[in-house]
Amino acid sequence: MNQCLAPSDRRHCHEKYHDHWVECKLQPPRRKPMIISSKFIRIFWLIALLLVLPPLLVFAQNKVVVIPLFGDSPSPSSIPAPVPKTGQTTTEAAGDDGALKKGVAWPNPRFTDNNDGTVTDNLTGLIWLKDASCAEFYGGDSTGQNSRPWADALAAANNLAAPYCGLSDGSTAGQWRLPNLRELQSLIDYGEFDPALPAGHPFLGNLSGNHWSSTTSASGSFNAWLVVFLGGYVDYYGKTNPCQVRAVRDGQ
Repeated sequence: MNQCLAPSDRRHCHEKYHDHWVECKLQPPRRKPMIISSKFIRIFWLIALLLVLPPLLVFAQNKVVVIPLFGDSPSPSSIPAPVPKTGQTTTEAAGDDGALKKGVAWPNPRFTDNNDGTVTDNLTGLIWLKDASCAEFYGGDSTGQNSRPWADALAAANNLAAPYCGLSDGSTAGQWRLPNLRELQSLIDYGEFDPALPAGHPFLGNLSGNHWSSTTSASGSFNAWLVVFLGGYVDYYGKTNPCQVRAVRDGQ
């Protein structure tokens, strides 16, 4: 059964079209496409948010989400950064440091004497100058003493090289430096006094003295932080005052 190609009306009929009688069928009217207004779409998303958001807020309660600002997010193994034990073992009250002994345990032995004028800290991996009483750090160093002002201490540590200060490790100028405050403070054993160094340490020279760090105090550019190895505490001091120098370099 054929359909009319161009019927004059849309009723059921029989008519002659191009000399042929054919049966016309009613052509259904074309439907107009549905147009959804942008206002309706906005209302739909608003309702969806109102339905979804409250459960998410309940789930997120007491949760901490770390969003890195730059680069990749840190791996779970790198946070939080552990800190070493203080070395204190004597308990004075329940819940104090001596009772809890929190922190990363020290290796045994804590230090290794390398027999070349250097000492390796097996906790931090830093290599320290063994003798902090040496007076000649480099050729032409004419101070004649270890204790010196802060600027001179920086220069002495930066220019230290074998064979000065008893070194036979082959180190050259520029490898040594004045330690920052955290590095210098890492040597402290808060369970010891005069000097506040771990028992059995191999260090020599001016063990209980005031030792310069390379860290300037925020109190003023004329002050720098030091560590008092007598009792293991830190303080800042005018940079023009003389203090001891114990140089450090990075481990191999």
